[in-house]
This record gives sequence, C-alpha cells and structure tokens, in this order.
Amino acid sequence: MRRYPPIADHGIVGDLQTAALVSSDGAIDWFCAPRFDSPSIFAALLDHDRGGTFCISAVTAAADADASADADAEQMTVRQLYLPDSAVLVTRFLTPAGIGEVIDFMPLDEPGVASDRHRIVRAVRTVRGTVTFRLECRPRFDYGRAEHRTSTLASGGVGFHAADAAAYLQSVGPQQLSCDDTDATAEFTLPEGELAAFVLTTGGADAAPPEPLTEEATRELFDATRHYWHRWISRCRYRGRWQQMVNRSAITLKLLTYAPTGALIAAATAGLPEQLGGERNWDYRFTWIRDASLSVSALVALGYSEEADAFRRWLGARIRAGSTAGGERLQIMYRIDGDPQLSEEELRHFEGYRGSFPVRIGNGAADQLQLDIYGEAVYGLAQAEDVADMAGYEGWLVVADLLDWLADHWDRPDEGIWETRGGRQDFTYSRVMCWAALDRGIRLATRFARPADLPGWTAARDAILRQVMEHGWSPTRRAFVQHYGSEVLDASLLLMPKVGFITARDSRWLSTLDAMDRELVSDSLVYRYDPSASPDGLRGSEGTFSLCSFLYVEALARAGRLDQARYAFDKMLTYANHVGLFAEEIGPTGEQLGNFPQAFTHLALVHAALALDAELDREGSSGHA
Repeated sequence: MRRYPPIADHGIVGDLQTAALVSSDGAIDWFCAPRFDSPSIFAALLDHDRGGTFCISAVTAAADADASADADAEQMTVRQLYLPDSAVLVTRFLTPAGIGEVIDFMPLDEPGVASDRHRIVRAVRTVRGTVTFRLECRPRFDYGRAEHRTSTLASGGVGFHAADAAAYLQSVGPQQLSCDDTDATAEFTLPEGELAAFVLTTGGADAAPPEPLTEEATRELFDATRHYWHRWISRCRYRGRWQQMVNRSAITLKLLTYAPTGALIAAATAGLPEQLGGERNWDYRFTWIRDASLSVSALVALGYSEEADAFRRWLGARIRAGSTAGGERLQIMYRIDGDPQLSEEELRHFEGYRGSFPVRIGNGAADQLQLDIYGEAVYGLAQAEDVADMAGYEGWLVVADLLDWLADHWDRPDEGIWETRGGRQDFTYSRVMCWAALDRGIRLATRFARPADLPGWTAARDAILRQVMEHGWSPTRRAFVQHYGSEVLDASLLLMPKVGFITARDSRWLSTLDAMDRELVSDSLVYRYDPSASPDGLRGSEGTFSLCSFLYVEALARAGRLDQARYAFDKMLTYANHVGLFAEEIGPTGEQLGNFPQAFTHLALVHAALALDAELDREGSSGHA
C-alpha cells in the first residue's frame, strides 16, 4: 500500500447515505459512518499512520522476498474499473502467478431510511492461475481520536468496539481472520475459479454482531446492488454523443446524494488540498445551496424528476425555516439533514494528505454572506413544469416572502461565490444571481397567476441590471469583472448567459469571453480568478477549477464557437481519472487536486454535454455541419 496514492487513483462506492473511496491498491482509505458527514472510520488518505484503512491486495513473491529477488519478474499490474452502468467497483491485480480481483460494493437495503447500519462487501476471486491475497483491517474511529478494542466473534469474525461506534468484519467462507488489540489481518490463496468475501458492517456502540452471510446470500446482495444501478441508469434520457461520461457523472451525483433527505453533498471527502502542502484544505461533505440548486435542471433534463423533487422539498424546508442567526433568510450550506451548525475545527493530530495542513472538518464559511445563493435557490425551484402543484399555495407564499425580502436586501457587499476570506466586496456574480432570483419569481408569478409584488420585484430586478451594466462592466478591459471597482476577471460570470442575464452572443458577453480566453484559460483549463490580482485572504495558489472548465465549454457552445467548445470538452475529458471521476481542480502537471469526487464538476460536465449536443444538433439541422 502506497503511503499516499494520487487523489485521482480512487473509485467510489456507496449506499446513498455514505460512501467509501477505494484506491487501486485495494485500500479503502476514506469511509465515514453512518453518514457522509459523520466522523471517519478509515481516513488513511489524510494520515497514513493514524487514519485507518481496510486493504485487500494481491501479494507477489517479490513483495515478501529480500531485496535481491528478481523484482522485475515479479512485477504486478493493477487495473480498476466499474461494472458497466453501476457503482460496483472492480480492482484487478495482474501478477506473474495469476489474475485476481477485489469487487467492492455497498448494498442498498433501504436507502431512503436513515440508518446506523451500513455494509461494505468485498468479494475476492482468482480468474486465472493462483493468487495470494493479504487483508489488513485497521479501523481508527472518530478521525483517529477514539480508542477501540477488538473481540473475536463466535462466527470467526472480528468486532471493533469504540465508545460511540462499532464495526464487525466477517468472512464468507473458510478464510480465517486473526486479530490483535486493534486490527484484523488475514492471508489466503485462491486458485482459479475460487471466491472469498468479507463484509464490514458498521453500527452504533450497542449494535449487535450481524448474522454471518452465506455465499449464496452474498451473491444475492451483489445481484441486487448491480440490478439497482442498472434500473436507475436506464431511466436516464440522455442519448447524446458522450453517453458513457454523462452516465458516470449521473451515477456519481446519485452516490453523493443523501437519500433520506434528498440533499446533495459537494464531495465525499474532507481536507484534500487544492495545493499540495498548502492550507486550502476544506470539508466538502455538506450541502451547498448553490451547487445542489443548480443540479435540479440537470436532473430534470436527464429524466430524474424524483431526485429533483426530493431536493426541492429539502430546499423548501430550509426557506420555510426563516432567518438564520445572522439575520439572513438562507445559509450558504447545511448539513445533509438541514442542520445549520457546521463549526470548523482542525485535526491537529493528522499530518494531512502529503503534508497538506491543517486538516479541517466542519466549515467556517457557513457563516459567510453570499447573496448569489438566493438566485440559485429560486432558479432551482423554478426548474419544473409542476412547480406550482408541488409547492402549493402555502409554498408559493414562502417563496414570495423570500423575494419581497431580497428586493430590499440585494444591494450589499458580500464574500462572493468562492468563499474568499479577504473581506466583502460588491461581487458582480452575486448581483447577477439576485437578478436571476427576481426574474424567475416574476416569471413564475405571471405564469401561474400567483399573488406577488410584481412592481417591487420588477423595480429591484431592473435596478440590479442597470447597476451591473454600469459598475460591473469595465470599459478598459471590455469585460464584466469580479467586483465593482476592480479590473479582475472571474470565471463565475460564465453563468451570466445561462441564467439569461445577457444573451450568449451579445457583444459585451463575447468581449468578456475573449478576455477570459486570454487571462483565465490555459490549454482549455480555466482558473477561477487570479489570487495575486484579487487577494482572497489565503496563502498559496490553486489549480484550474474543473467546474469552470466545463462552464467555459457551455459558454463557448452557446456563443456558437462549436469547434472550440468541442475541442475544449474532449480535452477536458482526458483529465478524468481511470474510472471517469473528477476532483475539484487540475494541478500544473495534470494531477487532480481538492476534494473527490466533486459533485459540482460532474454537474457542470452534464450541463456542458447537454448544451454542446443541442448546439451541434442545431448546426447540423441547419445544414452547416
């Protein structure tokens, strides 16, 4: 097991309440239970020594031999893939003695019902020759802060007991597990055609050991999990040019959704760096109003109206909850159950991924003022034909009250979309999205004949547009800028034509796009902004932002620059990892950085594919292909 594999060197499995990352070493080095935002059980990705891991990998003769052994003859090749259109992950070990596989999945018992009980099934088999495998299960509860003890179960399994949680590892078959005070290990050899399996079950501290699974029951769990994902992806309406990547992104978005509430988390991990060795290490296991709201239109377009409706109900509950502690009507992010408390703390005992410190859990940015979230929230609520029926009269009154409040409170400095910690500014993107909130509200009220202060909303909407055109536009740069009084460009403004603030072929917009091409785009990859020109209160730099790279593709497509858009999109897809997943950023040498996999990136990929397909089809039908 490598000390710190590349961030991209992972696949993800999950049960729609939590998820595990599996490296191509066969190591589960990130897993939190019982929820995405719960304390970790395995977190070797943040501290190899203290974090905990569950590794099953093939062993070659060279691995156990002296340094004088012929290592070249004993080299092992590893490949990782998903079973098609599923969240079942296969890690293949190609050794001189044979080929072995570890098949990882998480059964979906009742994904919509919150539970402390979660299972990771790890099936092991040899498909050619004879392969020896080694298992190491080293849980470290509560981010490695809680002590635990082990016990031997009557079934031959091992129990791990901490003060607030427990986990049980059981073998399906004759393979024997050994344990010491804290860990469990095993080594076993499988000839061609033989199968072994191990099931890790988590629960509360008082959870009883589960009944051991038979081989037949394990196969039934595998079949049920695979069939669930096949049925789910069969509902996808996308039939465009990039179906495989869109399907993988759709499955990833589903895996990052907490089914009991419908809330979409930003990423499965915490603390992975935006710059190796730097301090930009945040916890993304929460639901951002912005990210999740923008997912609604993608879900609807793909045919997943149930998932879109579930999130809108969650969002509606946050709006109905009323003012936050700071007097705002919404907070920028919440826990997956809607809890607004996300106190940030540092895990000072963790060294961080490759020395990237501090490691943070919770997120202090939750208290920031980001006015754009009101636009994204209303934009998300408006992305359905049945919005009037779903919300009902009472629901509409809640939205109308929010817009009444926004019409009086939009004209304020804020921290902006990127959660900078360098002070409040009059961010152009925040104003644009306040405009979008009021514009969508006016459209909904008119379309469904709902009571609304249309004169007040219209006056506020038009005032925002005039202000942005006067103060958010730089005659010197011939571009819309990050905030009033600056000359800094910002890739968040790539969303301006998408929300209808400006048309995609308006001269001001095309000039802005050209300016971004010159300053923010590097080989089709897009930076959010230039921190040296617009200090954000943090040390260090960051890579290109994958979300922005896909927004750039969509903006190019809408502007009619189809050759450039398609080339940029195809190039961006080459930065996906080996199983089609993206982290938050791309580093200087093409490495993936930041939390992983990131929902916003996969969401933007879907939007880019939809827009590019539509424009290419339109060009083809007009005879200009």
